[in-house]
Amino acid sequence: MFLPQVIKTETEDLVNVMTKVIVAYESKFGNTKLAAETIVEGISEVEGIEADISELKEVDLNKVPDYDAILIGSPNHYGGPTRGTQEFIDKLGKFPLKGKMFAVFDTYLGKRSDYFFEKAVKKMEKRINEKVPCLKQIAPGLSIKVQGMKGPLVEGQLPKCKDFGKKIATKLKT
Repeated sequence: MFLPQVIKTETEDLVNVMTKVIVAYESKFGNTKLAAETIVEGISEVEGIEADISELKEVDLNKVPDYDAILIGSPNHYGGPTRGTQEFIDKLGKFPLKGKMFAVFDTYLGKRSDYFFEKAVKKMEKRINEKVPCLKQIAPGLSIKVQGMKGPLVEGQLPKCKDFGKKIATKLKT
């Protein structure tokens, strides 16, 4: 259970501070970016949650501890997350993130089969548990199917992204 931070003002009144989420992703053809944007739409439907979105390479790691939850997205690259995603996760271990939450998502090529379904998700979850053990997983990872190397997403995948974001935001509120 996560409760929003409470601070006292000079008048000693209690003021709720918004719960903050960052959605950080890497995307080569725009599919993971679209999934990330749709996840943010779902998060934004829940009152009291503030969501920021950023490409991994643009994330200011020094500001990550200011967030209550970190969502990380990666395309599936040969059965796992991209090298950039792996390096980002490794760097998170150097920051004070105790009490923070995480979730991950991937996009995978599902043209012939679902062989790559959740491959990058599972590897990201494992890596986070090894490299940043203080982070607590808020939801099982989401794996989004892409029609071809360059996309588009398979029909019906975007609502899953929106539901994923809303589910996470709702859990952060309880």
